[in-house]
Amino acid sequence: MLTRTQAEDFLFHEAELLDDWKLDEWAALYSEDARYEIASPATEDPSNADPNQTLFLVADGIARIRGRAVRLSKKTAHAEFPHSKTRHLVTNVRVVGGEGDETRVRANFAVYRTKEDTTTVYMGEAYLTLVQDGESVKIRRKRCILDLNSLYNQGRLTIIL
Repeated sequence: MLTRTQAEDFLFHEAELLDDWKLDEWAALYSEDARYEIASPATEDPSNADPNQTLFLVADGIARIRGRAVRLSKKTAHAEFPHSKTRHLVTNVRVVGGEGDETRVRANFAVYRTKEDTTTVYMGEAYLTLVQDGESVKIRRKRCILDLNSLYNQGRLTIIL
């Protein structure tokens, strides 16, 4: 298992890649069996919900994670070209379990996004399963649960949390 400090450093690195729009490097942080999920604000019991049975804003496997990174990097991604300015803040990182090469982590996040003179905030809690992959760490699962009643004030979710 990873220590809290190791998990925290890894999450800070992920946030830096996202803020720098290094999306190929971000996608490379995910394992081959990865899941990246964003629960809808309306999802009941979002930490335990099954994305096959309830509404999720994003429920991606590794192919879609990589595809999302490629699409958002292109000039044809009109919603994100030019790119938004983002700041991913990660706090209250805690190791909540794990065994063997897996470490389960919970963290709070706030993502500030500025686009066309408008700043919006996406905040919530992330549940992650991190795995040791040789000398590196990979994300096997990341589920972001938004602490919002709706996305009305935020508009479209075109960034990565």
